[in-house]
Amino acid sequence: MPNLSDLVAPHARPAPSGAGGTFDFSAAPLLLLDPNADQIVEANPAACALLGYDRALLRQMQISALHAGQLPALIVFTQAVIAKGSYWTRSLTPRHAAGKELRLEYAGSLVPRADDGPLVLLTISDLEERERRSVDAAADDYMRGGIPAWKRVERVFRDIERENQLILRAAGEGIYGVNAEGKTTFVNPAAERMLGWSADELVGHDIHSIVHHSHHDGKHYPHEDCPIYAAFRDGAVHKIDGEVFWRKDGSTVWVEYTSTPIRDRNLVVGAVVVFRDVSQRREADEKLRSALAEVDRLRERLEQENAYLQEEIRIETNPRGIIGRSEAIQNVLRQVKLVAPTDASVLITGESGTGKELIARAIHEASGRHDRPLIRVNCAAIPRELFESEFFGHVKGAFTGALRDRVGRFELADGGTLFLDEVGEIPLELQGKLLRVLQEGNFERVGEERTRTVDVRVIAATNRDLKQEVQRGRFREDLYFRLNVFPIQSASLRERREDIPLLAQHFLMSESKALNSELRLSEADVRKLSRYDWPGNVRELQNVIERAAILAQNGRLRIDLPETHAVVSDNRKGEPRPAILTDEELRAQERANIAAALKACNNKVSGAGGAAELLAMKPTTLASRIKALGLN
Repeated sequence: MPNLSDLVAPHARPAPSGAGGTFDFSAAPLLLLDPNADQIVEANPAACALLGYDRALLRQMQISALHAGQLPALIVFTQAVIAKGSYWTRSLTPRHAAGKELRLEYAGSLVPRADDGPLVLLTISDLEERERRSVDAAADDYMRGGIPAWKRVERVFRDIERENQLILRAAGEGIYGVNAEGKTTFVNPAAERMLGWSADELVGHDIHSIVHHSHHDGKHYPHEDCPIYAAFRDGAVHKIDGEVFWRKDGSTVWVEYTSTPIRDRNLVVGAVVVFRDVSQRREADEKLRSALAEVDRLRERLEQENAYLQEEIRIETNPRGIIGRSEAIQNVLRQVKLVAPTDASVLITGESGTGKELIARAIHEASGRHDRPLIRVNCAAIPRELFESEFFGHVKGAFTGALRDRVGRFELADGGTLFLDEVGEIPLELQGKLLRVLQEGNFERVGEERTRTVDVRVIAATNRDLKQEVQRGRFREDLYFRLNVFPIQSASLRERREDIPLLAQHFLMSESKALNSELRLSEADVRKLSRYDWPGNVRELQNVIERAAILAQNGRLRIDLPETHAVVSDNRKGEPRPAILTDEELRAQERANIAAALKACNNKVSGAGGAAELLAMKPTTLASRIKALGLN
């Protein structure tokens, strides 16, 4: 390490006048320094006593050795004295010979000399001794002012601090004293470190208003509620956990503290507070509680998923594979292959019964989310008032009948795929909430303020023309664009007639297995099925095959098709031959029949007194036929 003589530039000064005869008798500690030589030239007895070194040893000591590790600050100070003639600092902290760090104030003055550069006369003040004298002086002032009680109180706390100085400094806990007026009397170094306030900033001030003024949530903490101050009033020890002290930088530190009253002549004159930082312990407790809550949440979610999947197993009857060789089906499969690896939203449109859910399942199973569930929501089957609860879940007591917390379908589908069947049935007032989840991935359960985050891929399906619904104001345009990122049109069965034999055979094999019998399709059966218009599409075909298998006799199927949609060609002899209608004539006849029913019901499709009831059809089937026949 370079010495001071290497770094301090010499200044041309007049010759020094030398130390006066009063040097040794000065009550103030004095050192005479040669900064160019980095040497202590002389030291008076007061300086030897303060620093704990023998005088002869100090004369042989380097200035930089006395201030180990503080060379930059020492250089700055000595240069300032040389440049200005005098300067002072509190930044230099030499160590006592016993190793104790001293808190000192240096006042340096320039001593010119003719040769070898100037000297510096260093006057040293012991700051701790100065503070003790200030306390004594204040006590004397109180005495002279006629307030002896105040003097006693101050001396009590001063004695506590002096007698326990080593303990206070060594303790890892924060310790401070307060008098009966709430004013701080002393603060140990650990408290300074934990709170960020220095003792000078706290001593003599109302500590509650500085570090204990508010609860952790910011709510005001009145003096009269403070357990620390309560020790003055009731004389009891107060041990508190789960409160915060406020640091100087405005942050909080969770503390556990004990306020112990201090008595003088059987009177409570204040309290000593011992506190420790329990932030890490509290953080660990919070993490444990969060982990347990997460375990409960996952357990509840798994229970809900299990219940949902069991329900799906009960209601699922369609095979999950897409069957067919037609160009229409091959086009759908190509689109599935393109979109499946992405997270893009898919809108599947088409008539009822065309297998829109099968397309959704094919997309999910070919995606990276296949190890998470595909959650299906039939939007047409949810009562309007339960939409929000069904989608987002609810907490216990959120509404009448909410007897326990319930996980919504979005939360069940987290990490997987949510299939919104009949998405056009969602009420307009709830479409905005659905849009928010799709855009931000955030939602709140009904009756809960906590915001939850999910990662869900959405596939929607509808047999409505959503673009037309948007124009009529019944569907939000922004939601339509959000869902319609990748549209897929499912083909009706009459557009893929070459697939009818394959589908019929597949359904027949399933029924044969269920009925434990061997059933086969004849050529006549295939022709009959292929000539039918299939307004109910694949779902209707499955139902026809199931019914035919039940009615089969001696292994022969009875294909039962509505007369209005079938072409009958195998009339028995002797019976009058019925009129044979072309396909166009059949469609015109059905169109007229449905139009007459709609007119009779004032265009009411579903519900009591609607056209569907009049025609003995399902409302969804009627809606599909209205669309197919071009009726408005």
